[in-house]
Amino acid sequence: MSTTGIELNTRRRGLAEAVELVSSMRFAISLLTIVSIASIIGTVLKQNEPMPNYVNQLGPFWFEVFDKLGLYSVYSSWWFLLILVTLILSTGLCVVRNGPKMMRDMRSWRENVREESLRNFHHKMEWTAPLERAALAGQSAERLRHAGYAVKLVEKDGGILVAAKKGAGNKFGYIFAHSAIIVILLGGMLDSELPVKFQQWFFGKTPFGGSGVIADIPAQHRLNTSNPTFRGNTLIAEGQTTDTALLPQAAGVLVQELPFSITLKKFVVDFYSTGMPKLFASEVVVRDHETGKTFPASIKVNQPLIYKGIAVYQSSFDDGGSKLTLTGFPMEGTKADAFPISGAVGSSTELKRGADTYSVEWSGFRPFNVENIAASQDARAVAKNTSFNEALTATLGKASGSAAKDADNKDLKNVGPSVQYKLRDKTGQAREFMNYMQPVTIDGAQVYLAGVRSSPSEPFSYLRIPADDQYSVRTWMRLRAALADPGLRAEAARRYAVRALAPEQRDQGGLGRQLEQSAARTLAIFSGEDGRGGFAGVSQFLEKIPAAEQEKAANIFMKMLNGTLWELWQAAQERAGEPPVEPTEAHGRYLQLATNALSDSVFYGAPVYLQLDEFVEIKASVLQLTRSPGKPIVYFGCLLLVAGVFAMFYIRERRLWVWVRNDGGSGAHALMAMSSQRKTLEFDREFEDLKEKLPQAA
Repeated sequence: MSTTGIELNTRRRGLAEAVELVSSMRFAISLLTIVSIASIIGTVLKQNEPMPNYVNQLGPFWFEVFDKLGLYSVYSSWWFLLILVTLILSTGLCVVRNGPKMMRDMRSWRENVREESLRNFHHKMEWTAPLERAALAGQSAERLRHAGYAVKLVEKDGGILVAAKKGAGNKFGYIFAHSAIIVILLGGMLDSELPVKFQQWFFGKTPFGGSGVIADIPAQHRLNTSNPTFRGNTLIAEGQTTDTALLPQAAGVLVQELPFSITLKKFVVDFYSTGMPKLFASEVVVRDHETGKTFPASIKVNQPLIYKGIAVYQSSFDDGGSKLTLTGFPMEGTKADAFPISGAVGSSTELKRGADTYSVEWSGFRPFNVENIAASQDARAVAKNTSFNEALTATLGKASGSAAKDADNKDLKNVGPSVQYKLRDKTGQAREFMNYMQPVTIDGAQVYLAGVRSSPSEPFSYLRIPADDQYSVRTWMRLRAALADPGLRAEAARRYAVRALAPEQRDQGGLGRQLEQSAARTLAIFSGEDGRGGFAGVSQFLEKIPAAEQEKAANIFMKMLNGTLWELWQAAQERAGEPPVEPTEAHGRYLQLATNALSDSVFYGAPVYLQLDEFVEIKASVLQLTRSPGKPIVYFGCLLLVAGVFAMFYIRERRLWVWVRNDGGSGAHALMAMSSQRKTLEFDREFEDLKEKLPQAA
């Protein structure tokens, strides 16, 4: 043999071994294991999120590692798709290699068996009958047919072979199950992002990462109506129309054009008595771009609209640009003058405060808010260094009004409308705020909740501004401005000293002057004139006092603070032209809550507080649109899989042979042998039943 022939045989043998490896069960199980691990990763790690989210969660180093591995879009990564294609190839080769052999085996009667080999079977029996050879063979064949076997009689030298089989369809289970894997994977890949990725790889489609009007987005960021599969979302405000959907991508969005347009006529929301939504639906009008045909439709949860192969689901609802009218109050400086401000959700409003210019970005409006008020935090929870001296906790805790005291109250309540916005300064830094329109009752007192957080990943912390006798925040705002005014603080300190001392005591050793200076110093510390302010500033001041004297000093300080704040309140009322405050229990409770709020306002971090006055709600519906041509293919694959599993586990193949020959006398001799791939008790019972019935006389 030539060297060329040896090399050719070596290549053929190598190819055959490679095919055998790829089509082997161990190879398929290895691939399925990798697919399972990848699926777990894709379930644990949120897919197709904006890249900054991953950077914030994982950090720069692991972000780069995960990005290289394609873990942010596992199911559309090149290696995952390659595994699926290889698994399809492996399963297909397995079916191609073994399917024809199984089909031949199902059709085969295995009629080449010999009498001597039948005697080696474990399940066998012999008997004689006073019949001719042909008659005994025919009788045995008839009884086997009656038992559900397919039978064939074969003439042999010196005898007749009765070959019977039952349950040969068991082999279809293997073929159906393996074919089902191929069908399901093909259907799943058709419904995956692979068609969209294919257009990005080969047709120059790229995600759009900017902002602006959808109609102005360039063609390279758009997918036309012939796109075979997609899953996207669209937001439609009442009275508006859309004919596009947005497909979220890691680097932005792709715009999917639709063959029809959807106009939202009305969005309907029904609520439970608690304010929780129980039903929402979109009343829409659909217009076909090709025919111009229009028709009304109602899209509800679990009741999608299906048109031209596209299913439109009711996903959720949002604000469609509600018009907001608010009143702004200064949160710094000595002025308490309110000013009007307005805006619309989704837009921004310029806000000037002295030499500084801010942008108010209106991000949300909700007419109903079902909240667990007990879980709301104080605004100081956003501070990084707010711990009190351990020796002062008992004293200052009485005045701090911590929301933790309400933690046992788990009742959910509808607290009315709220507005959410971001206040961005000229450097681009922003904090997010959420203010409620109406006061809520906490611990028997009505307060306005003003939420604040530094980033979307944090929960809101709440400043509690007590409602005054007119159920407004104006009294507290005047008190805040008065606390920032050195002149009014001095006047309040003077009044406190006058009220605290009898006339004959004021001039004794300058006692009145000393008390006035101490009261002024107390207000200055609490206002933050030379430090942080609030109870945190008080704590920093008292930490300078020897530990043994701190509790006593704290009690004196809080008593003086309460007295001077009462006088400051009276002075603020006079400056505003309001009548003096009556010393009632309700007003004492108000002053306590106002003091807590003044302390917490140190951490509010905004130059203004915006209170919602009026609104015109514009609802918007969030719809999910999907085109899934692979769905019926996957359903067919599942049907094949069920049929295959049923055939493999519930259909048992049995083979039976009866060798009939003359007995040498007037009768005939029969040798019966039976086999099955799985030896079970049921098989043994069937053998015993045939063993009893076949030899019976006619």
